[in-house]
Amino acid sequence: MNAAVPPGNEIADRLLVTGAGGQVGGELLRLIPDMRAFTRSALDITDRAAVESVVRPGDIVLNCAAYTAVDRAESEPEAAFAGNETGPAVLAAACARVGARLIHLSTDYVFPGTGAAPYEPADATGPSTVYGRSKLAGERAVRELCPHAQIVRTAWVYTGTDGDFVATMRRLESERDTVSVVDDQIGSPTYAADLAAALLDLAAHPEAPAVLHATNSGRASWFDLARAVFAGIGADPARVHPCTTAEFPRPAARPAYSVLSGTAWHDAGLTPLRPWKSALTEALTRAAH
Repeated sequence: MNAAVPPGNEIADRLLVTGAGGQVGGELLRLIPDMRAFTRSALDITDRAAVESVVRPGDIVLNCAAYTAVDRAESEPEAAFAGNETGPAVLAAACARVGARLIHLSTDYVFPGTGAAPYEPADATGPSTVYGRSKLAGERAVRELCPHAQIVRTAWVYTGTDGDFVATMRRLESERDTVSVVDDQIGSPTYAADLAAALLDLAAHPEAPAVLHATNSGRASWFDLARAVFAGIGADPARVHPCTTAEFPRPAARPAYSVLSGTAWHDAGLTPLRPWKSALTEALTRAAH
């Protein structure tokens, strides 16, 4: 998927995006600038009255709002569960009440991260962090309150410009002679623009399965991704050195393996997302301008 084909007017006119100030919400707005979209400050999805005032019959609600501070969640569980369980539950109930459709964005963190093969949507969950548990609780609330909702799990999302991993590597390349990056965590880097296009593709396919995975294809370690960033901006990738997760302890444990399988997405007739290296090349080109 190299570029989004905007949905027809009958779909675009029904779209409502929450979390429009985030990475994916912002990309959705870039693709369809005149869609109804709400930032966190404009719409608190935990506020039932506020949500019910904006969700209309026939809407397609793309929920990109979330509490995403993985480490801070360990010391702020109430805030994490409010943003990732209560908010989605309020949205799901509002959608079910008026006959709107909900597409809810979730994460690889719902899995234990100890596998060796790409996770399928039906694989057993088992989050090891507060963030992961709050996101799983949100999934369960959505399924219970809005049975026809669709949940899309993704992973390692970046734009390259918003302080994310790719943006950080771009910055560190200009500040340091060398950078050490963990090479024992494996996942699928996902360009937010491609994920936004994928959500628009799904918006036109209400018959697709209830739980899907959407990431750029392929797999990499953070070390691999960092080296690809350096190479992509014309720097020497050998300046990126490997290290272990144990050398950089964090409050929240990171999954050792979080590759998500795109098989169900493909089997549903949805457009597969392109390889992560191709997406990264476009992201770096865009970030440089």
